[in-house]
Amino acid sequence: MFLEKLFLNVLIVLAPVLVYTAFGDRWQHFKSPYVIGLLYGISSSLCLIFSYYALDLYWDLRYVPLVISTMYGGPLAGFINYLMILATRTYLGGNAILFGYISITLAFLVPLLFAKKIGRLTGRRRIRAVILVSVIPSIVMLLILISFTLLKQVEKPLDFEPIRAILFFGLIQTIGTWLSCTLQEFNFERAIMKEEIQRAEKLKILGEVAASIAHEIRNPLTVVQGFLQLMSATIVEGKNRIFLQFALDEIARAEAIINDYLNFSKPKLTKYEKFSLSDLIENITSLLTPLASYKGIQFDSGVEEQIYVHTDRGQLQQALVNVIKNAVEASMEKAVVQIKLELKDDQAEIKIIDKGKGMTPDEIQRIGTLFYTTKESGTGLGTSVAVRIIEAMKGRIIYESEKGIGTVCTISLPLELQNSL
Repeated sequence: MFLEKLFLNVLIVLAPVLVYTAFGDRWQHFKSPYVIGLLYGISSSLCLIFSYYALDLYWDLRYVPLVISTMYGGPLAGFINYLMILATRTYLGGNAILFGYISITLAFLVPLLFAKKIGRLTGRRRIRAVILVSVIPSIVMLLILISFTLLKQVEKPLDFEPIRAILFFGLIQTIGTWLSCTLQEFNFERAIMKEEIQRAEKLKILGEVAASIAHEIRNPLTVVQGFLQLMSATIVEGKNRIFLQFALDEIARAEAIINDYLNFSKPKLTKYEKFSLSDLIENITSLLTPLASYKGIQFDSGVEEQIYVHTDRGQLQQALVNVIKNAVEASMEKAVVQIKLELKDDQAEIKIIDKGKGMTPDEIQRIGTLFYTTKESGTGLGTSVAVRIIEAMKGRIIYESEKGIGTVCTISLPLELQNSL
């Protein structure tokens, strides 16, 4: 009977994530912490209702939904779940209700303390961390069991072995947590994949349009530039010479914008070479120092170890210049822009950190979209081109930001990049 109840609890624990898998895409409200807290709160309450009662204690998996909702739904979702467990436990009553309140509170506070750190992890690492946190309630229950039986001298049923029950309880709880976390991660990966596919389709269409427009504009510009250069040979000095130079400079600027459009359309990685990222970052900071000095901004390059990649150095430099330049322009006067380089999971990871005005979640979602920029002046092409170049190199670029605090841009590149284009 004990095992049957626990296996029933496993099915109840999996119910919220299965409901989310089935209906999450159709109903956006499923992502709300209120809905997540309610779903997992119902799951915890049902686990408590269909629990095994022995030694004046309820043996169930109510803490698994509590941990999952706190870790994946946030503090608000976890708190709603916590309140629902308290209400259900109060309704059921029993001699050990005070011990129940203590264990429920501890089971909520522990994941709440680690939620931020674990939230930064991904995939298997996050699953392992959540399982580790979910084991803590089992330890708490063991301590409560020992304390309660010693204080109250509770007689155990003849067919109930506490030590074996605790072992089975811990094992089944671990299995339930692992299954629930695995399904949650599957949902996350599926959502990310769906967003990337939609984004890739949009970028493909925008890239084709940008390329066709760029080619159409470049042709007449080339003709105009040619005639202006012919005129410059005859006009040596005076105001006309100055005006002519202005016109040539503006055409050169237009050419640079057109090249950005073409790079956005399809970045060309042609000249592959093995080089040090540390040296490249040092060159870029030297290049951008005059721009940064104008605002009194300093670079803090935490680049110590030599990390090498094999790709198009020129294209990567263009991408990094665009990103670091954005960080400089977003920063307040006399601020510091940090650039960190480290080896992580067989990848080179570059972090550009600024203490600027930051971005909202909606603005982060639109980063890399053609013509979108958070600056008063600019076309948004620089960031779009940087994203496209990094993706062409089989890398990833991720923005994390908080309004009024700053932005962290993380660029991950494979150590051995192959010729992809």
